[in-house]
Amino acid sequence: MPARVLVAKPGLDGHDRGAKIVARALRDAGLEVIYTGIRRRVEEIVAIALQEDVAVVGLSILSGAHVALTARVTAALREAGAGDVTVVVGGTIPAADVPLLKEAGAAAVFPTGTPLDELVAEVRALAAAAASP
Repeated sequence: MPARVLVAKPGLDGHDRGAKIVARALRDAGLEVIYTGIRRRVEEIVAIALQEDVAVVGLSILSGAHVALTARVTAALREAGAGDVTVVVGGTIPAADVPLLKEAGAAAVFPTGTPLDELVAEVRALAAAAASP
């Protein structure tokens, strides 16, 4: 059974071309991908992650609220008893914010311009690690 990955667009950001490209690349690499669509609340993302039993939640954020939204999603996953779900973040992310995102709970960060093959390989490895006992 392929690993399940949720690609989510939290907040008010309405641009989803990058998220759709990432979702397709992950799907084409053999992962099962669930895409939330745009403008999802943190609570919706967590509920979908739980319902779909995903190993990885990928947040696509272009709005500049990436640190706050990542912290809120990781905290909400922990509160829901799903602290073992891996969170990754991609989008318009300044290099200076990468350590802040990792402190907020992101296992990996993919700024705009990250090669898709690198992103796919890292997400696949994180999903496999989450699935192993």
